[in-house]
Amino acid sequence: MKFSVMLLLLLLVVCQVDQGQACLNQEEAYRFTGAVCRLTYPAALVLNEKTTRVIEAAFQHAKYPSIEGEKSMMMFGKVTYGLHNLEIHNLSIGHSEVELRPGEGVGLVISNVSAVFNGTIKYGYGSWLVKVSQSVDFEIDAQIDLGINPKLYCGAGKVAADTSDCYLKFHKLQLILQGDREPGWLKRIFTDFVTFTVKVVIKSQICQEINNVANILADFIQHRAEQFLSDGNIGVDIGVTSAPVITSNYIESYHKGLAVYNNTKAVINASVFHPSQLTEHRMLYFWISDDVLNPLIAAAQLDGRFSINISGANLMDLFKADLSSEMPTTIKQILSSEAAVLTAWSVRVPQLWNAPDGTHVKAVAAIELSPGPPSSDTPPLYFETEVEVLVHTSYAEKKLILKAKALKITIDTVLQHQNAIMLEEALVNYLKEAVEKIGIPKVTSVLEPSLTALMDMQGLYLFDIINPEVLTQNGYVLIQMGFGFPHHLLVEFLKKTLV
Repeated sequence: MKFSVMLLLLLLVVCQVDQGQACLNQEEAYRFTGAVCRLTYPAALVLNEKTTRVIEAAFQHAKYPSIEGEKSMMMFGKVTYGLHNLEIHNLSIGHSEVELRPGEGVGLVISNVSAVFNGTIKYGYGSWLVKVSQSVDFEIDAQIDLGINPKLYCGAGKVAADTSDCYLKFHKLQLILQGDREPGWLKRIFTDFVTFTVKVVIKSQICQEINNVANILADFIQHRAEQFLSDGNIGVDIGVTSAPVITSNYIESYHKGLAVYNNTKAVINASVFHPSQLTEHRMLYFWISDDVLNPLIAAAQLDGRFSINISGANLMDLFKADLSSEMPTTIKQILSSEAAVLTAWSVRVPQLWNAPDGTHVKAVAAIELSPGPPSSDTPPLYFETEVEVLVHTSYAEKKLILKAKALKITIDTVLQHQNAIMLEEALVNYLKEAVEKIGIPKVTSVLEPSLTALMDMQGLYLFDIINPEVLTQNGYVLIQMGFGFPHHLLVEFLKKTLV
């Protein structure tokens, strides 16, 4: 049942990656791919709504150096100047647009960025006979269009973004000295030649800070993804197998999806992935191979995750179920003890495979029903059962929902007094019905809230996941959904990194 954890854990990855092996071309990479993320253009529009917040942070967080220079002017001789303590105020952004550029990257255009820069200017001019120097306050009134064309590529086993293609178009850049918005011609000559230098410095610093913020944000999301995909000794290597594919309709990235347990990593080399298995009508897709889920189940088995103990009133309530088979005397005697305990655990690693009718899980479980302390006159009952169930998984109202239907149940061994007892038909029928109507519902009822709590602990409940669908096919499961950008992550990021 561990597959259900991954179905929702991977919702948070947002196509971020970890370090890994060298990248391959797409077709070579398919067979090593355990998980795929496809982000369609409508999802890019949602993300773009939050882009302005990051751009604002880049403007405000940029460290603007002092600007110094000199220029020979006929009237003044050599003019020296220095702009110091440059700060930005009254920032506003008018409009933002995003475009997916096939085979290249993402185009972002931020229009009508208005800002006021404040600081102090020191200037001097004159000849060897007469020298004048002065320090006055200034402000720069600017209106700018900003264009960024990130190129996505594969480097050192991860998706990386090159934001060096960054430009600023100045519709207005006015240097105002001492609040004088109508300067005389002499002051205008001075401010005009300083303005050109200011443009160069502002462009350099803004583009540099945008690149810096982009890298910080990528690391931040990657760190969150790594945390979300880790639980105790179990983790997942989500390094990419290939560079992302960009079309006019979507961005798609290919990930290894290798389960890691106590520094031992799984291997995938025969994946069934093909891009035709995904569509384009939803905002976000996660394709997950059985080759990802089965090693996770094996890790959970090794980590002792598949066990349960039930006692007291909870145990009594379990056996109040309306069964058609009569309860055997042996079980009645055990349950008559107030200290009765039922313990169930997985005997060996469960098997999972996805098919068009749902997710099949086959497991062998051991169940011991004990009256309590060893001194009891009634011996415990032990039996093993092999169960195959068909599971349908969904996520609604911030909760994981598992619907399991028994396809096959066999009773293999029954022991009492450490000795095998005869498998009478009445006992076998009762145990089969108890496993189907008591055991399987109990397992799902425990898994649903515990796995939901595990995911909520990592913040999944803060996401606006819209109408998620879990579709199963031979060898893989596809999760498709609409979503709202996790605003809490953006706020947290801005608070932590741009103070």
